[in-house]
Amino acid sequence: MAHTSEKYTKNPMIHRDRRLALSPSAWVRSFACEDLKPLIVCRGPIRKEAMDVYQEMGISHYGILLSEKDSIVYPNALAPELRTLTDSTRVHRVPDYTGASKEERVERIHQIISIAKDNGYDSIFAGYGFMAEDDEFVGAIEKAGLNFIGPCAATQTGAGKKDEAKRTALSVNVSVTPGIDNVTARTLVKKHGSREKLLALVASDGLQCDAKVLADEKLSIEDLADHILYASYNKGIDLFSIEELCAQVEAECAAMLKKHPQSRVRLKAIGGGGGKGQRLLGADLLTMQNASDADIAKAAADAPGLVREILNEVKANGVGDNKNVLVELNIEQTRHNEIQLLGNGDWCIALGGRDCSLQMHEQKLLEVSVTQEGLMTAIEEAKIAGRKAEVKALESDLKVLRRMEEESERFGKAVGLDSASTFECIVDRDRHYFMEVNTRIQVEHRVTELCYALKFVNPEDPKDFFVVESLVEAMALLARHKKRVPKPQRIVRMNAAVEARLNATDASLSPHAGGMIRYWSKPIEGEIRDDQGISMVNPDTGIFMKYKVAGAYDSNIALLLTTGEDRKTSYDKMSEVLRATTLRGSDLATNLEFHYGLVNWFLGRNVMAKPTTRFVVPYLTLVGTLKEEANKLDPVYAFLQMKKNYAKRVSEAYPEPDVQAKEAKNMSSLLDRKGTLIIRPIERLLGDPHLLSGWLSINTKNFRIDNGKVVWLRNPVGVLNETYEYLHMNHRPHKPAAEIIWSHDNELLQQALRFSRTLREHFGLARDEYFTLNEIVNKEEPQGGFDADTWQQIRSAHFGYEAGLELLGMLFLVGQNTKFWDLRVEEDLEITIPEYLTDPELQARMKKILVPPPATKADEIVAACGGMYYGQEAPGMPPFVYEGMHFEKGQPLYIIEVMKMFNKVYAPFAGTIDKMLVTSGDGTIVSKGQPLFKVTPDEKFVEVDVNALEKEKRALTSDYLKAVL
Repeated sequence: MAHTSEKYTKNPMIHRDRRLALSPSAWVRSFACEDLKPLIVCRGPIRKEAMDVYQEMGISHYGILLSEKDSIVYPNALAPELRTLTDSTRVHRVPDYTGASKEERVERIHQIISIAKDNGYDSIFAGYGFMAEDDEFVGAIEKAGLNFIGPCAATQTGAGKKDEAKRTALSVNVSVTPGIDNVTARTLVKKHGSREKLLALVASDGLQCDAKVLADEKLSIEDLADHILYASYNKGIDLFSIEELCAQVEAECAAMLKKHPQSRVRLKAIGGGGGKGQRLLGADLLTMQNASDADIAKAAADAPGLVREILNEVKANGVGDNKNVLVELNIEQTRHNEIQLLGNGDWCIALGGRDCSLQMHEQKLLEVSVTQEGLMTAIEEAKIAGRKAEVKALESDLKVLRRMEEESERFGKAVGLDSASTFECIVDRDRHYFMEVNTRIQVEHRVTELCYALKFVNPEDPKDFFVVESLVEAMALLARHKKRVPKPQRIVRMNAAVEARLNATDASLSPHAGGMIRYWSKPIEGEIRDDQGISMVNPDTGIFMKYKVAGAYDSNIALLLTTGEDRKTSYDKMSEVLRATTLRGSDLATNLEFHYGLVNWFLGRNVMAKPTTRFVVPYLTLVGTLKEEANKLDPVYAFLQMKKNYAKRVSEAYPEPDVQAKEAKNMSSLLDRKGTLIIRPIERLLGDPHLLSGWLSINTKNFRIDNGKVVWLRNPVGVLNETYEYLHMNHRPHKPAAEIIWSHDNELLQQALRFSRTLREHFGLARDEYFTLNEIVNKEEPQGGFDADTWQQIRSAHFGYEAGLELLGMLFLVGQNTKFWDLRVEEDLEITIPEYLTDPELQARMKKILVPPPATKADEIVAACGGMYYGQEAPGMPPFVYEGMHFEKGQPLYIIEVMKMFNKVYAPFAGTIDKMLVTSGDGTIVSKGQPLFKVTPDEKFVEVDVNALEKEKRALTSDYLKAVL
């Protein structure tokens, strides 16, 4: 393993000249890549990154593959990269990248190779799409005499297929997840029963097998079956039916669920990735102390349907396809960690880790660097602060990271890794299990390259070297010079980096395709944005060019990255980036607010916390409860009631009618001046629960609740000012008034801040000594050397500036009433998830609270989201529903394919299908809210009484006011 104490650069945005051909060193010049001629056959941010890197490397003869889906099926989704690559001879078109079927996929492989050869390209780069880890595609490229910029076909087969990778891992003493990697072999053995019958099958079907393998009686019957299966794939025939495979998987799942009580089973296609081709079963067993055989059988009975979904999703349900599916124990409380690898076939180097536990739908959301240097920095900080449990937890992480790096390098050498790949593990406290290898560069690769650079040193002269900062560049270097490339040293650039995936999803993180981006703010200082050029403006007019978010591919729009000397700094910068990012469009939904709330949730707790892969759904459920509670409050009504409360106080304080009238008028005028100053940020926070979640977290230490009353521990004036900053509503003269604090409100707020700061400094108090300041100001006798008149003016001003700010306390009560702080980070960095947040029914209900279903009539069922409609589980299977059929609540009605994923949609109520409104069949594009079926519900829908709701809202708001006034 490579270690270093050398620091390369403080600024990750500063790049060395990538043109090695310009070096004065002959040895360095010998590694120039300017004669490389790559065809880029991927899309999205990685395509733009490859174009930029190749340009900087001096590679001028490169081209891109453009899918017609980008520009024909989805108008205005034309690849924004074409704004910089204007040479039409370097843009090559195909209908889509991989084809819709096995036959189309083979056709597309040959088409791409023909395009490369006909246009003078000598290599192909496939980025991080599925083509990048397709051994058949890579093998065809190599057979055609072209270079593949990525792992070779042999490595793709040995490491890229999940079953083969698991066997290799076991052979080199790498810990793996408990499970079964040869269910297809077991299916074949179950069908034929003996070695003799398997050998007879070889003869009857004319399979080309290795005679030595067939004659080896020491070989287990399952290994023999595996060998025969591979021969059947080569011939393009099936030796068992999908039904037989499904039955075997069901039996294996039942056995595993019985062996591991209160667990779930994960089914994974061997060629899946990025969350595609994976399903979980057994959720109902998690809470059962003593599940019966009948309970287990019921859970396992879901397996056949899930297997069909998986094979359909990864397009492995054709005749002759390898249909193997991994059946693994799902390690429930796990973190998803991965190690970046680089190799040349002889050597392999680990480049630190990434924590990718913050994910949903098996799709990563927030990815954080995990490096030895970063962990050691955090350990020292925790030691200085005296946080012993945290020190122990971080030291455990450091040991696990070192073990993972060592094992990953051993695995990489075993499979002859000759490019970039990722060694993925699940981590359970101080243990880790190898999960799979992604034989491609990852979406989150920038998290690693922002932490480490690569120093390649001349073996004959240690002063002769060159530095590579980009993994895309390193892959090109390895593809061009192969085993000539010496093993590099890794050099620390920064101790921490974090990446947020900006996706086209709604507030519940469900896919939301079809929106139009019409404006995107410019990146701020310290922001690294990979957005494939979407946010580029027209170079002639300076006007933003609108972009359609298509649903044909994944949901990612951009990758936002920041760095720091420690994780907190990188999170602080990410918070600032998300705060300053403005996206506008029509029918546009992104997870920007989710990320902002989540990052600030960690900033308010502990950024070194250890979330598991189960964190996001309970967190979203908690955010849903915030919205449900916030929907019951009326801040305008609260403000008006507060004015009445103050009027009552005045009447009690001044019994003389004339004085009372005067003071009441003054108080009413004062509060009216502050109305919008107070109400606007409260309305914004109540209106967006993701923003409210982050705000509550970072303000955790600014209040407490005593006997049901909110007690401020910090000056509410300062909290209000920070709230405007948090909401990006602070005063900025160039912004529209609707987006910022209004000028008269800002003037009043700045006056209040100056007064508070001056008074605090006079008494020598720190910012967090507000409680002490309040005690001083509440004294009637003059304090601090002031005379009586001045002291009364000070007290009046203090009271006036803070009057009305009590309403902010309603936000704390929303958190209190939803048990917001019960989801917490413990001293040992583990996260406690309250049990109620794991309730599937509550999770489903809160998802609808976050994003209410589309408006519909009582006699219709409409599309839950936009995408491609399928009315059956797989080709040849019966339809889910048909006209005249009665359906039950929770029964599957249809499948929507959106952002690469197949989403099964279930009936929200029981009823009868009167008419099918989607007449063109499977593969039809539908939009969100589009009627799909005319139905007759079993029960009549009850209309909501709006007046009763408003009455309830005001009653609850009044209860809140009692706790803050």
